[in-house]
Amino acid sequence: MKRRTFLLGAAGLAVGGWALKPKAQGASYSPYFAELNNALKADGPYKPSMLLDLDRLDLNIDAITSAITAPKNFRIVAKSVPSAELIKYVMERAQTNRVMVFHQPFINLLARETPNVDMLLGKPLPVQSARQFYLEHRRNPLNNQGVRWLSNQLSRSLGMDLPEGFQADKQLQWLVDTPERLGEYLALAQELGETLQINIEIDVGLHRGGITELETLDIMLRTIAANPEQLRFSGFMGYDPHVVKVPSVIASQEQLHQAALGKYEEMIEHAKAQFPTLWRDDLTLNAAGSPTYRLYDDITLVNDLSVGSALMKPTDFDIPTLDAHIPALFIVTPVLKASEGVQIPGSDKVGKLLSWWDPNQKQTFFIYGGYWKAKPENPPGLQVNSVYGRSTNQEMLNGSAEVDITVGDHVFLRPTQSEHVMLQFGDLLTSRGGKLLGRWPVFNEAA
Repeated sequence: MKRRTFLLGAAGLAVGGWALKPKAQGASYSPYFAELNNALKADGPYKPSMLLDLDRLDLNIDAITSAITAPKNFRIVAKSVPSAELIKYVMERAQTNRVMVFHQPFINLLARETPNVDMLLGKPLPVQSARQFYLEHRRNPLNNQGVRWLSNQLSRSLGMDLPEGFQADKQLQWLVDTPERLGEYLALAQELGETLQINIEIDVGLHRGGITELETLDIMLRTIAANPEQLRFSGFMGYDPHVVKVPSVIASQEQLHQAALGKYEEMIEHAKAQFPTLWRDDLTLNAAGSPTYRLYDDITLVNDLSVGSALMKPTDFDIPTLDAHIPALFIVTPVLKASEGVQIPGSDKVGKLLSWWDPNQKQTFFIYGGYWKAKPENPPGLQVNSVYGRSTNQEMLNGSAEVDITVGDHVFLRPTQSEHVMLQFGDLLTSRGGKLLGRWPVFNEAA
């Protein structure tokens, strides 16, 4: 190779390599987060906290209720908004009493805190969990049959309504996915002398359980029909997040959605034709979830749509079907330490090289806590240092020279999901108009 050709090639590689050099992404707080930072510096707890913006939450609630209109109903997914106060807030603004629950302690909690709630299980629970619900539920004096009878007598004599407790036989639907589980629930109902509402899970394409064959549906509906004192058919549930998550090279969104609707319709028509005495106008025909609820705008097949994460819009839900929603939930945590450049243990040269190559590593910030299911949101341009590593105690974040924060300021992160993550920070901070309002307790998983 000629020397001139070699030099030209080397120069080309150098230019091409320089083109790969990262561009500075940092900036000061946006006005919205600057106002929140000032509020937190004045009145915040100065520890990692979950912050909910009620103005933004209102916009997300309104987006849902403007899309889900009669005869369809909006059902709040409790695991995505795990706070009784938050659920009550959404119920009031959305004018719904329907909630989907996934955890036995939360069923008991909502039965106590919101006795008018209509609950549908979002997954089949072990029959032992159902038994535990009834054992705890019966300890509530308002649910004692004698107390309820006395309350009714007083109501009639006084001409006024007295508070009634949660009535599980009318307000709670257990999700059942197999004839075997249905048999276990039947035995529980006989043991406890209860009537259980049974909602049957359909596999509409997610393949995470639920019935697929009409023969299986026949077995289950015959069992319900033969035991009217213990079991009451309450409808179907078909969850379909795969419709928007399966890569299009496998199947299109339209194909998957139509297949899901086809399976659901097949079950409905068969139940109507073969078990007309079980079919009622008030059955719960539940479908969707946050990623797919907008696909049901013109669908009349179902009457109950579940939405949860869309209320918060964590990063995993930055998808086209939720373009009408905005992020309402943030992790906020104080900056504990700030310094220039990057220091890597064992080698000053590595840190200097990182700072030279990447302008987004001109500054280092150690925050209170870290390693959450979350991504830095504001100030813009903050990033985790992959060389230094992650930490749940003091996470290192780096930023460009334009990131204008220091010790005592706050970093804002967006959770990738709201379920579980919201349970890691204690009481939920609420804000409106850039000001802190108060705190709402979140669910206790061990309650």
